[in-house]
Amino acid sequence: MSDALDNDDLDIPLPDSSPCLQGERVAFTGTLASMTHAQAHDLTAEHGGEAVAHVSRHTTMLVVGEEGWPLEDDGQASIKLQQAVEQINQGTPLRILRESEWLQLLGLEQRDRDVQRVFTPAMLQQKLGIPVTLVRRWERLGLIQPVQRVFRLPYFDFQEVAGVRRLQEMLTSGIPRDRIEASLSSLLDHFPSIDRPLAQLEILSRDSRVLYRDAAGLVEARTGQRLFDFDSGNSVRCDTLARLSESEPVKGESVAAYELSSGEVTGADERPDTIRMPQISLADPDRWTAEDWFDQGCRQLVDGDAVSAIESLRMAAVECPDDPEIHFYLASALFQTGNSAGALERYHMAVELDHEYIEAWTQLGCVRHLQGDLDGALAAFDIALTSHTDFAEAIYHKSQVLAEAGRLAEAVALWQRYLDLNSAGPWADDVRTQLAEHAEMTAAQS
Repeated sequence: MSDALDNDDLDIPLPDSSPCLQGERVAFTGTLASMTHAQAHDLTAEHGGEAVAHVSRHTTMLVVGEEGWPLEDDGQASIKLQQAVEQINQGTPLRILRESEWLQLLGLEQRDRDVQRVFTPAMLQQKLGIPVTLVRRWERLGLIQPVQRVFRLPYFDFQEVAGVRRLQEMLTSGIPRDRIEASLSSLLDHFPSIDRPLAQLEILSRDSRVLYRDAAGLVEARTGQRLFDFDSGNSVRCDTLARLSESEPVKGESVAAYELSSGEVTGADERPDTIRMPQISLADPDRWTAEDWFDQGCRQLVDGDAVSAIESLRMAAVECPDDPEIHFYLASALFQTGNSAGALERYHMAVELDHEYIEAWTQLGCVRHLQGDLDGALAAFDIALTSHTDFAEAIYHKSQVLAEAGRLAEAVALWQRYLDLNSAGPWADDVRTQLAEHAEMTAAQS
């Protein structure tokens, strides 16, 4: 008979497994989407690791934040990321992890879901400060793509939009596109998905100037300046030729030469994926289509010129009076100029044309609320929520109206519902504050 005894027989407790970051020296770079750097340092210590401020040969892990790309204001990759790549090339056993991978390592599933969350255009405006009209324009250009769509309402990946915003900020500040492109390309070995922002960078850099072709050649949309007279037999790829970057102006060089150097201008019969440029002329606006006027109005809204946008969008509505999206954007432009009555009428037209246009119902409710019509606002929010019960934006706005109407029990239920749906959403902190204030008030009364 064996004298060996099981651990259970000896009743000796087994040691706990080591913390997941035991022995790790962790540095962080870029903006974290789920927390601050200070909170990340605390979490690192809680899980057995040591947070370090700099990358050295003793660093074992670099965590890259996922709110935008880890690029400095000069367009170069962050210093810590460059140092980490250098250490890896020298044979240092250092790992580069995306923020979401680090959260998975720590077993923080909820935090990881927060990083991977999806937002509506209005939620992105609140969270990232990007106007709804700009979010929608980026969608129309193919810069961002909805993860899902509920009727007309798109939901976008937060990280993708944050990345585009970062690229736009650098281009706007005057950073050359080639420098940003080189920095992103240098990260390909560690971030295979970098090909997506490279494509976005190409579209962004070409979008600031839109060129239209008439019978005589190309015309710059904003100034009406004619750029080049080329043979109408040429054709262009619909996703590239019409746009040139203001950061890369064509000075003393024909636009055709610029495009030929990129291999984009071809003979009409050489590629099946090419189309002819639209045959419109800024000198003859009577030839513009509803789409032309609509695009012009959207650009003017993005530029903050709501007055001009109103006129362009009215022209689009004349050409296509049954398009609810035109009326929706016209309502937004009217509201920006202080014409809430006109905005309300246009929102009504949008929902009459498309009863399940839940964004329009929600905006209609917000305007009603501002006008002091609480019952009308609640009715509009209810219609939106009937079509989309998990529409966090409508839930939040309805809760605010209920609180103002003194229906606090109903408001509290919606605040809790909002946090269940979107604990990291743009109004989450406000909701938590209101819940805490309500709890204090209830405790004081009891």
